[in-house]
Amino acid sequence: MIAIIKNWIDAIVWSDVLMRYGIPGRIVLGVLRNAYAVLRDIFSGQLTLRAMGLVYTTLLSVVPLIAVSFSVLKGFGVHKDLEQQLYIVLEPLGEKGVQITDQVMALVNNVNGGVLGGIGLAFFIYTAISMVQKIEESFNYVWYVSKARSFSRRLTEYLLVLLIVPLAIVVALGAIATLGNEAAVQWLTNNTFLGPFFAATTKLTPYLVVIIVFTALYKYMPNTRVDFRSALIGGLSGGILWATLSIVFAAFIVGSARNQTIYASFAIAITTLLWLYLNWLILLIGSQIAFYFQNPAYLRIGRREPRLSNSMRERLALNIMFLVGQEFRQPGNGISLAQLSGQLQIPSITLAPITVGLETCGLLTSNEKECLLPGREMTRITLSDIVAVVRQEGETGSHREPKWSDPIEALGQVLDTAVSDRLANTTLAQLLDQSDGQS
Repeated sequence: MIAIIKNWIDAIVWSDVLMRYGIPGRIVLGVLRNAYAVLRDIFSGQLTLRAMGLVYTTLLSVVPLIAVSFSVLKGFGVHKDLEQQLYIVLEPLGEKGVQITDQVMALVNNVNGGVLGGIGLAFFIYTAISMVQKIEESFNYVWYVSKARSFSRRLTEYLLVLLIVPLAIVVALGAIATLGNEAAVQWLTNNTFLGPFFAATTKLTPYLVVIIVFTALYKYMPNTRVDFRSALIGGLSGGILWATLSIVFAAFIVGSARNQTIYASFAIAITTLLWLYLNWLILLIGSQIAFYFQNPAYLRIGRREPRLSNSMRERLALNIMFLVGQEFRQPGNGISLAQLSGQLQIPSITLAPITVGLETCGLLTSNEKECLLPGREMTRITLSDIVAVVRQEGETGSHREPKWSDPIEALGQVLDTAVSDRLANTTLAQLLDQSDGQS
């Protein structure tokens, strides 16, 4: 029965049946496919595990993180504004949220650079940076990024995040408050017809701030290029989910008086951990939606290991080298894995093992911008060298050489010789010249 239901859902989600209904059908189909992909990723366990890891990091880093941010804001005399935002974030916890905020702020106010000393202050900064690093690692996982930022770049950008983001939030909130005091806005607020609209807008301001923060995180935290539209879609999705969860969780807290009696003083810790976990999970879900919006080819396969025939791997290796060589001859002087994925219409997770093999054999290299370049002069790269990478390299067989039957060994040598003889006399440069002549 479960298999039948799954096949029925797959038939609806991955077929083009809904496309017949025009734009509404395409919108519904897009929502269904994204929901299916995100739920699949959640049930696979990796997103939930990373959300739990971020909860653990938060418990260690929340005081240093807020302390570093508040130390900057105190210099401008606006740290109280950020404190109010902390109350809003923990508002779904009800009275417990107020208690937690007061306790955290009391700890932050007790932090004194002179008392901590050099080692203590360095530890505080390290702990705050480690949390930002953990967030980046989680986003890199979502975006299939295996290479993190360099240490120097990491240190510079993380410190900018810790120093500038709190100040930007306070400035934005101050601008909104200043706008609210303008005479024209006051008149519109008191207007019989437009007043309710502006009142609702004021209540939505905290959620708007959350959407802006989510969008900025999705745009700049992954160590890859993220389109603004994709980051905005993720920010809107994450912000709406966060607002919805806030309402639901607040109702849950109100109706959980019996749990408070059972768990007594542990209730506040349990509800706080649960709230932190759900917040981080929503943040990662929004990032996953942004990723799928920018890379729809991954919607169906997710993180499933691609299975390619030998023929497909050979053609991909040849095509990758052809496109890299073609781009190398242009002013652009390089092509990224994401651009290769777009041109070939194949997910980069499928291309990555082949490009790694080509790099290992010295046929490809990459520059500081992580663009792929020919590993040596293209007149010295034969097509047989390229095909040999996927035919012979990267085998993961047993530690012993197989004992082939004599007829099979002879046949294998014939096949290898035929391929080598056909391709050995053609270089990558000649293939590119032939293509230029035909065009």
